[in-house]
Amino acid sequence: MKKEIKRIAVLGAGAVGCFFGGMLARSGKDVLLIARENHVQAIKKNGLFMECQSFQEHVHIDASSNIKDIASADLVLCCVKSPDTENVMHEIKSLIKPDALILSLQNGVDNTERMKRVISNAAIPAVVYVATSMGGDGHVKHFGRGELIIGELNPQGHEPSELQQVTDIFLSANIPCVVSSNIRRDLWLKFLVNCSYNAISAIGQITYGEMVQQENIRQLIGDLTTEFLLVAKQEKVDISAHEARMINEQIAQTMAGQRSSTAQDLMRRKPTEIDYLNGLIVRLAESHGVSAPAHRVVYALVKMLEHQQLNTQK
Repeated sequence: MKKEIKRIAVLGAGAVGCFFGGMLARSGKDVLLIARENHVQAIKKNGLFMECQSFQEHVHIDASSNIKDIASADLVLCCVKSPDTENVMHEIKSLIKPDALILSLQNGVDNTERMKRVISNAAIPAVVYVATSMGGDGHVKHFGRGELIIGELNPQGHEPSELQQVTDIFLSANIPCVVSSNIRRDLWLKFLVNCSYNAISAIGQITYGEMVQQENIRQLIGDLTTEFLLVAKQEKVDISAHEARMINEQIAQTMAGQRSSTAQDLMRRKPTEIDYLNGLIVRLAESHGVSAPAHRVVYALVKMLEHQQLNTQK
């Protein structure tokens, strides 16, 4: 059985990592945020300012910009961008405890599989539903939701006690968290939302609620969903058209004020995760001989904007 989880490290503590790390620290857990130096200095000076729907306060929490400090962690919340997954696993491979658990709080559906190509530690996928952004150094803003679904892609991969122990840690911090019996399907349901909303939000720098007020955008979301379901079927993931529509409508209602992480990346002139969202659907569609023109278009437009933003910095 896994030993008791005492120290939790948040690797890549941006908006998502700061929200969950902050909630854990606020409940008395021993948490370390590993983040950029300017972010770390602000937290060391004033604590992490959490501007949440139900409270606003400065939360005392440990922070470091030195990745070597991850060595003390029993549980690592991996919150780095999907394109950085393999690289950061190589960085921490010789640093983390052999029995440390890694929980992927990332967008996309293949992060833990890519982790396992590099590390031997247990890597657990999580589905994350939360609307957050950074309001500045040491300042996280929460716009809605904040629940997790965790599970095991390989049912023989973990003892049930490990998953339950992780779940109990979040529940004790007032973070809704459940263990899924079919985490792959749950990952694809969240993947649907990312592929339906993220690129459009980024291209228009528009919130989810604003998107669905426009008939043309609602039609585009419908086209993206139809193509997504064709690919999901080829990947042996069973999602009905009715369920897909309900999930997408729910996101627009529960995260109406949210701009996608892809939109936030472009706004900050940072690389996006689009290659692991709509870009992955494009690649999978090609491999299965399925047509996905809407995904191809929004993917191309985000890549164009990303290229333009990054080149402007040079």
